[in-house]
Amino acid sequence: MTDNEDILLFREQIKGAKKLKQDTIITPRANLKKKAEIKEIRETEDTLFFFSDEYEPLLEEESAVKYLRENEDSYLLKQLRRGDFSPELFLDLHGLTREQAKLELAALLQACLKEHIFCASIMTGYGTYTLKRQIPRWLVQHPKVRALHQAPKEWGGEAAILVLIEI
Repeated sequence: MTDNEDILLFREQIKGAKKLKQDTIITPRANLKKKAEIKEIRETEDTLFFFSDEYEPLLEEESAVKYLRENEDSYLLKQLRRGDFSPELFLDLHGLTREQAKLELAALLQACLKEHIFCASIMTGYGTYTLKRQIPRWLVQHPKVRALHQAPKEWGGEAAILVLIEI
């Protein structure tokens, strides 16, 4: 069959059909982008809900930073300390204020959950130790954080924290 024959056959088959009136509204793409941005902001705010500045967990300040969620295997901490887990995401908080760091930390946790990443590294640096002390306090409050430990030398040593996240 040639193209003309196909067209004639098609027209013959649809003879008597009524033309549809296009009366639906097609939303512009910008609205979809706005909805995605709003969803992302809402997710970050939901994560920030867990980060209270008032909460004081029982963390040993003198030794290496470490935390293990209740009912988790204690072997996880040993694996974190030895560097058995390789972080797939890295967050560098050098030079950020506490509020900026809190937002970045919330965004990191959301990214880990969205991308199904279970290990991340957070570089706190040395500086005044403000973030190094505060980051673990925020992290232990989040229900998806399984464990955290000061990073081994190859992942930043005393200036970094490795976090295991439940995905």
